[in-house]
Formats: sequence, structure tokens, C-alpha cells
Amino acid sequence: MTQILVAYGTRYGSTREVAETVAATLEEQGIDTDVKQAREVRSLAGYDAVVLGTPLYLGALHKDVRALLEKNQAALEHTPFALFALGPIKADDGLDGSRAQLIDALAKLPVPTPASTAVFVGAYDPARLGFKDKMIAALPASPLHGEIAHDDRDWGAVLAWTRELTDLLTRATVSAI
Repeated sequence: MTQILVAYGTRYGSTREVAETVAATLEEQGIDTDVKQAREVRSLAGYDAVVLGTPLYLGALHKDVRALLEKNQAALEHTPFALFALGPIKADDGLDGSRAQLIDALAKLPVPTPASTAVFVGAYDPARLGFKDKMIAALPASPLHGEIAHDDRDWGAVLAWTRELTDLLTRATVSAI
């Protein structure tokens, strides 16, 4: 039976919620999953494939996801993996800029190309921001300045990508055997 790790980095929980939805959708397809924060992953041994989730902050992957990728570079050469990112916080911001940021961030890391990548719109709640992020949001030039809480995540897009991923990762796993 296929065992997939769904690991994520998150600051405020939005990426965790998407990772949990990805794992639940894979489970519905008959695939065993483990869902963990990226910083809790000690090894990729025992997993047939990996799905990583990260928010994009100023064009960078979450530090825990970057660390997992760097630490497991050799294992990822032989383990199919996919990566999703939560990019813009509003649907009308478009996803193209965030896709470009994701591609650039991955190119800076010594890891193989993921079998699949996706970028989704995230959620935003200024009441949950930490001190540093509150200071950034307070700046008039910040795209977060004056933003109200909202959740523009497209759950239909998340489910569609995950269903495509099921076939892609299970095929890649079978061909690796």
C-alpha cells in the first residue's frame, strides 16, 4: 500500500488546514497518509511519496519547508514529491506572480524538480498576526495595510489538484519500484 507524507510549514494555520484537506482527499482515494509539521519530520524513510505545503512570504518558502528540502535532498532524488504554496491573500491579486516566486525559490535550492506544484490563494486575519507581521502590515506601502480578515482559499482547486496528484504520485511510485 502507498504511504504518503504530507508535511507543511505554517505561521498562522492556513497552510496546515490545506495540508489536512490534501491528506483527507488522498485518504479518500485509498492512500495512507501521515500529516506532520515540516519541522517534525526526521526522515523520509518509509514513505513512497511526499507532498509539501508552504506559505510564500516575500517570495520565500517557509523556513521549516526549506530545511526539510535541504536535509532530505538525497532522498528526494528517489522519492516522488509535490509542493503546494499559498501565495496571494486575495483572489483578485492573481496567481502568476506567486507561481514565479515559487519557481524562483525552488531554483535556489539543491533539490530535484517536484512532480507537481500548485499555488493557491490564502487567507488573512490581521488579528492573528505576530508583532513583526503587524509592523509590516501597519506600513502604508504594505499590501496588507488596511486589509480586513478574509479567506479566499479555493477549496475546489485544492481538491482538483489533489485528485490529479493521486494519479501522478502513485504512477511515479510504481515506476520507481
